Amino acid sequence: MNEKKLTALFGLKWNPFLPSIPEESLWEPPGINNFYFRIENLVIDGGFGLISGEAGLGKSKILQLLSYRLNQLGDVVVGVMERPQSSLGDFYRELGDLFGVNLSPANRYGGFRALRERWNDHIKNTLFRPILLIDEAQEMLTSCLNEIRILGSFQFDSKCLLTTILCGDLRLPERFRSTSLIALGSRIRLRMNLEGYDRKVLMSYLRHSLAQAGASHLMTEGLMETIVDSSGGNLRLLNNIAVELFEIGAQKEVKNLDEKLYLEVFSRNYQNLTSKV
Repeated sequence: MNEKKLTALFGLKWNPFLPSIPEESLWEPPGINNFYFRIENLVIDGGFGLISGEAGLGKSKILQLLSYRLNQLGDVVVGVMERPQSSLGDFYRELGDLFGVNLSPANRYGGFRALRERWNDHIKNTLFRPILLIDEAQEMLTSCLNEIRILGSFQFDSKCLLTTILCGDLRLPERFRSTSLIALGSRIRLRMNLEGYDRKVLMSYLRHSLAQAGASHLMTEGLMETIVDSSGGNLRLLNNIAVELFEIGAQKEVKNLDEKLYLEVFSRNYQNLTSKV
């Protein structure tokens, strides 16, 4: 059964448990508004921000939400790096594409100057720093991370030409303890470290996701509580459980999803797993 048939069967606007949720309907975790307010100030002064946490806590969605919000501001230029693991040469090529600068791989110094001039002109015209968002930043080469620091530093580090938000798992803040990256780590002004969510927050997430998709009727209260209790504080695990129930419920053409379906699906999965051991 394809996605359109799935959503039509339950009368939904979209599947609330898949990553392809419209940006304007994304859930806002606790503390995000304060973090966003501080990033707005960072855009004026320039510098570094960091989003970190274990896998499955919604780091990338927070970065997507920030990108959406920042793009609503007038005169703000937001660049999103798509290949953080690039070599230094490809790193410069991508920066050139993001900020509209034609860079030659044979003249890296010329690219360095051209980027800084482009950013400086933007600041003079708008008073906002350009913004660079980097997801999966734990995969970046040390040389590229240090290049960002040097690129943005101007007039003996008295002026910052770029606002950079790094997002990654717990390996990323650990890397900033190393001698080679401590200079960058000491410049991170804003930090948001995500931890496992409590039951109340996860229920808020689940209710929001269902309501935004027009699916408040989809799950019984008991099932929502069961899913939350089974997710271990992890949004990705919660979504994976809900997706499986959603698909099997659609296959069975049930009107809504309940605890009986949960027990049927996951007791069967458990039995299949133990039978193979």
